[in-house]
Amino acid sequence: MADLQDEPHTNPVTPVGPGSLGAEDPTGALLPGALDRAAALLSVHPVVDGCNTLVWTLRESPYHDIETSDAGVDTDIPRLRAGGVGAQFWSLLMPREAGATDQVVSDTLEQIDVALALMRRYPDGLCLALTADDLADARNRGRIASLLGPVPGRTLTDSLGVLRAFHALGVRILAPAGAPWAMEGLTAFGHEVVKEMNRLAMLLDLRGCPPAPACQLAAASKAPVIISHTGAAALNPHPDNVTDEVLLALRAANGLAMVGFDSVLTGDSLHAVADHVDHVRAVAGPHCVGLGAGFGAEPGVPRPTGLTDPSGYPRLIAELLERGWPETDLALLTWGNAQRVVRDAEFTARAAQHRRAS
Repeated sequence: MADLQDEPHTNPVTPVGPGSLGAEDPTGALLPGALDRAAALLSVHPVVDGCNTLVWTLRESPYHDIETSDAGVDTDIPRLRAGGVGAQFWSLLMPREAGATDQVVSDTLEQIDVALALMRRYPDGLCLALTADDLADARNRGRIASLLGPVPGRTLTDSLGVLRAFHALGVRILAPAGAPWAMEGLTAFGHEVVKEMNRLAMLLDLRGCPPAPACQLAAASKAPVIISHTGAAALNPHPDNVTDEVLLALRAANGLAMVGFDSVLTGDSLHAVADHVDHVRAVAGPHCVGLGAGFGAEPGVPRPTGLTDPSGYPRLIAELLERGWPETDLALLTWGNAQRVVRDAEFTARAAQHRRAS
């Protein structure tokens, strides 16, 4: 059954407004042939975007209607479809986390509530995804699969009950950065968190973790880990960018580094973003690179030229085609690697549950 659900179905990429394919590329080059090939590829292998902060934006400004093109926010369903986005990780992190742990838990629960309300409000465009099969099923039905997470690792203190409660609410990703149990290496409780996440098929998101804890987390987890929004530190030594040491650890763990579209992390042009994607692929390997743009904001966030909203994805794929990427590697970049990481986490969970039962 899983093999049938994984078999890609064609979903046309519909050009919308300034993101229309065949228009002049904002970087100044006309790439109609590459854009046509990019659109064809995305219709079969859509993008799994590892990071979108729209939930926070809608919590602060709930008047946005994302069923139509909304100039007040950079993400809406028409532009997601125009960009060939087939699945979205909706980040539940908060730009301004409260100091007290109980407040972080309360804020996170409110984020989850907003995210679930988003799925209910737009059932024809979005659907909640809890498993890898759900990802494939949503794609085959023309919906945008929606995974909840990450949530902050700070919400977990000395009990795994909060983690299990998040899982029951549909959360599938947790970010340990800033958590006392993972700040300077894993504590005994931290090892228990990783073990329980493996049992629940939840993904560890290492975004924001320093290199040493990130490598330790990647080694401790029996399931692949991800970095949902990052760039290559070798090209830009920003503290949120991933070092080659961590990329090699991800490669060893069959993990996934998802490159973002953030001028601060990856530069101010489409070409600069493509350079970061190239570097991650070269170091971590074609099976460990993905895309996590970081859209979801109101106007004002600096974005690379040509990648100002989700409709720009075909332009990036066209650029990578022009650089000689084989379509097999692009299919991994957009859909295959993220699908595989989610499914591998489920295999790990089933193995852990089998060991516990025997």
